[in-house]
Amino acid sequence: MMLQDKVAVVYGAAGSIGEAVARAFAREGARVFLTGHTLGPVERIARDIVSSGGFAEATEVDALDEDAIETHLRSVVEKEQRIDVSFNAVAIQDSQVVGEYLVDLDLDRFMRAIDSYATTYFLTARLAARQMLPNHSGVIMTVGALHSRIGIPLVGGYGPAQALKESLTRSLSAELAPHGIRVVGLRPQGIDGSSTIKEAFEPRAEATGLTWEQFRDTLAARTHSRRLMTLEEVANVAAFMASDQAGGMTGTTINLTMGSMDD
Repeated sequence: MMLQDKVAVVYGAAGSIGEAVARAFAREGARVFLTGHTLGPVERIARDIVSSGGFAEATEVDALDEDAIETHLRSVVEKEQRIDVSFNAVAIQDSQVVGEYLVDLDLDRFMRAIDSYATTYFLTARLAARQMLPNHSGVIMTVGALHSRIGIPLVGGYGPAQALKESLTRSLSAELAPHGIRVVGLRPQGIDGSSTIKEAFEPRAEATGLTWEQFRDTLAARTHSRRLMTLEEVANVAAFMASDQAGGMTGTTINLTMGSMDD
């Protein structure tokens, strides 16, 4: 197994991407520590992983709260002596940031996505790195979106927020890679079966006039294979990138847009 006995912390594990990644990590042998803003959903996932023969532990952690993140990481290190992987899949509700044209958007709503995504990624990455540095090894990962590289209407500050995450990935890698810590990201377009794709559609439905089927088909038509990537496919790439087999990859965001965007 690619992640046998690796210690992985997943932030936003109650979301569809975070859950899929946590399950993939566990299937590959990792000891997975799931965190979420509320305990119930991550406890359910942890129990399911354990019942399938994996190791998982759930904790309520506000991934925008520095003290809460640090306290949790210290507790993991006390139990496991190290942290090998930090994966940030935290998202904020799309209804808070998308659905209006930029010219109609007030500053607070525009900055909401930028502030939230920058804060959670910076805090979880920095605090994980501090625990990884003594061991001269580790992988810090996050998941972004196509919006980081392509202009898309009605997404407010979401696109700039994803671009910021990719820039931060490169900057973190430049500082941490000489110490044995890799920093990478994933950039999917739309993910079939995820809650996020529906959340992205609903605030924009009225403005665009598109039905759900039309919206989904429009996204799929942009890919070379005329379909959207599945949660399992994204999670499998995440597991590979977290493994030693991807040891030569750092400071980059993996293009999972299925041809929608050329690097």
